[in-house]
Amino acid sequence: MIKFLDLQKINEPFQTAFQDKLNEMLKEGWFVLGKETALFEQNFAEYCQTKYAIGVGNGLDALILIFKSYLHLGKLQKGDEVLVPANTYIASILSILEAGLIPILVEPIEKTMNMCPRQAEMQINSRVKAILVVHLYGQLADMEAFNLLAQKNGLLLIEDAAQAHGAQDLKGIKAGNLSDAAGFSFYPGKNLGALGDAGAVTTNDDLLAKTIRSMRNYGSEKKYYNDIIGINSRLDEIQAAFLNVKLPALNFENEKRRSIAKFYIQNIKNKHIKLPYFNNKLDHVFHLFVVRCAFRDLLQNYLEQAGIQTLIHYPVPPHQQKALGFLISNSYPITEKIHQEVLSLPMHHLLTESELHYICETINQFDPYASEN
Repeated sequence: MIKFLDLQKINEPFQTAFQDKLNEMLKEGWFVLGKETALFEQNFAEYCQTKYAIGVGNGLDALILIFKSYLHLGKLQKGDEVLVPANTYIASILSILEAGLIPILVEPIEKTMNMCPRQAEMQINSRVKAILVVHLYGQLADMEAFNLLAQKNGLLLIEDAAQAHGAQDLKGIKAGNLSDAAGFSFYPGKNLGALGDAGAVTTNDDLLAKTIRSMRNYGSEKKYYNDIIGINSRLDEIQAAFLNVKLPALNFENEKRRSIAKFYIQNIKNKHIKLPYFNNKLDHVFHLFVVRCAFRDLLQNYLEQAGIQTLIHYPVPPHQQKALGFLISNSYPITEKIHQEVLSLPMHHLLTESELHYICETINQFDPYASEN
C-alpha cells in the first residue's frame, strides 16, 4: 500500500534530535513558555519575514486569537461580517463564529480553488469589516488583489496560512507576511508538522502581537495579574522544540513537493482527470495535490484496490455541514461542484520514483466505464 502520508517515515530522520531535545528539557524541568517556544517564535518570524510570531495551541486558536484581539482593540465589533471562502475547511469559519462575528461565504475561482477577489468585492457592504483569505492546499491566493481590495474599503486582511508554510509570491514575500496577521497550524500532517497540535500567529503589528501574547495566556503578561479576558492556548514547549528541529528542512521539503507535483502533472494523462493549476512558481508548496474527477468515488475505490491510498479534502462543503446549516442563504454551485470532484493523491517529500510511476500509470489506466472499476 502506498500511504497517502507516512508520518513515521517523515519524522524518522529527526528522531535522534527529538530525543536530544526531550532529554535536555527533562533535565532543565521547564515545560511551558520556555526557551524552546521563545526560540521557535524567533526562528519562525525570521522564516516568514515578519516582526512577530506568537506560538499558540493550534491553528484554529491562532485565527480565533487574531479575531478576539481585534475585538479587544476595537478594530472589530461583535456582529461584524467577515468574508471567507465557501470551499474552505470548517476551521476557518469556526474561528469567525467563535469570536462572535458573522461569516460571509465567497465562491472560489474554479481554476485555483482559492477565493475569488471579484466575488469578494461583490459581497462588500457597510457590515463587512474583514477578509479571511485561505491559501488552500498550499497555493497562495491572489494577495495583490486582496490587499488592494482591503485598502480600498478599509478592511482588515487576515491569512489562514495553515496549509501554506513557505509559499511566497513573485516578490519573495512569504505566506504569513502578506496581510495584517496570519494563522498557522503545525498539525502533524502539515508541511511543517509537530508531533501533536500546535500553531502560531504572525504579524508586524506591535499592539496586536502584544495583545495575542497576553490573550493566549489567560490575558496575563505578569503571572497572576490578568489585564484582559484571555484563554489558555500556549504553544507546548515540547512541540516548539520539535518544530525547531524540523524548520531548517522546510524549504528543501517544499521543493521536493513541487518536484513531485511537476512529475504528476507531466505524467498523469487521463481525460477524466483534471490536474491542479500550477505556474511553476514558489507560490505553491503542495500541502496537498488535489485532482478533480467527475467520477471521484469510482476513482478513489479503483486506486484503493490498486494499493494507493487517497483522501478527500473535503467531502462536504461548509454550508452543507449540519453544524453550519444556518449559513445557507445563497447558492454556491462552484463550491458544491468542487467538493463533489476533488481527490487528494499521495503527497510528501519522501515518495519514491517507483511509487510515483506506479501511481501515474495506474491513474492513466482508469476508465470509469470499464466493468472492473
